[in-house]
Amino acid sequence: MDLATIIGLVSGTVILLAAILLGGSPMMFVNIPSVLIVGGGTLATAFIRFSMGDVINSVKVAVNVFSSKLVVPQEVIQEIVNLANIARKNGLIVLEQQPIEDVFLKKAIMYCVDGHEAEFIEDILRKEVSLTVERHEIGQNVFKAMGDAAPAFGMIGTLVGLVQMLATMDDPASIGPSMAVALLTTLYGAVIANLFMLPIADKLELRSQEEERNRKLIIQGVLGILKGLNPRVMEEFLETYLPPKQRGGEK
Repeated sequence: MDLATIIGLVSGTVILLAAILLGGSPMMFVNIPSVLIVGGGTLATAFIRFSMGDVINSVKVAVNVFSSKLVVPQEVIQEIVNLANIARKNGLIVLEQQPIEDVFLKKAIMYCVDGHEAEFIEDILRKEVSLTVERHEIGQNVFKAMGDAAPAFGMIGTLVGLVQMLATMDDPASIGPSMAVALLTTLYGAVIANLFMLPIADKLELRSQEEERNRKLIIQGVLGILKGLNPRVMEEFLETYLPPKQRGGEK
């Protein structure tokens, strides 16, 4: 599990609930019409802007927000260097028998073992990375769109509540419920956007960037193995993808 995401969501929710509880009855902040306007409107906008499949898949992709982090790039580099040492001593064909958990790395190694040209391997692997990034961007865009829509529907709910309030000024008993709709929709929209939708979109983008970086490392490493580069030289080259403090020779 990604503790950063869990800590952020839990702490943000707890702080908000604590402020509500300290200010009085929490039931004051429960309003069904406001929930319908903001929640229903935000979801409806997502289905209008994207296909049903994209919206449903984005919910599945959101699970990545809570998953553990990807393998750190140093571990990816080390595994590639180990494979390079094996290939240098025993030949490429031996790599077929090596246990490789990363599906992308396994596929890349199998292309090498099967005797494909370096240009073909690089082209097909880069194409796969590009398509994966595009799929990830759809999920990110869905949550960004809902993050943009939630405050807008909060404002729409506020206008609805104000219209209801102004239309019934002669009935003091109706002013309170109308004002509740006017204020709570804005609150709901802001909370949904800034505590859930936009942070989830940003974390999905971060996950995508981490995966893309690791896969680029794999592509360069596999091409180096295919060319028979010295493993030590390859390690130094791959570490250029890392910040200086994360490189083996840097302190």
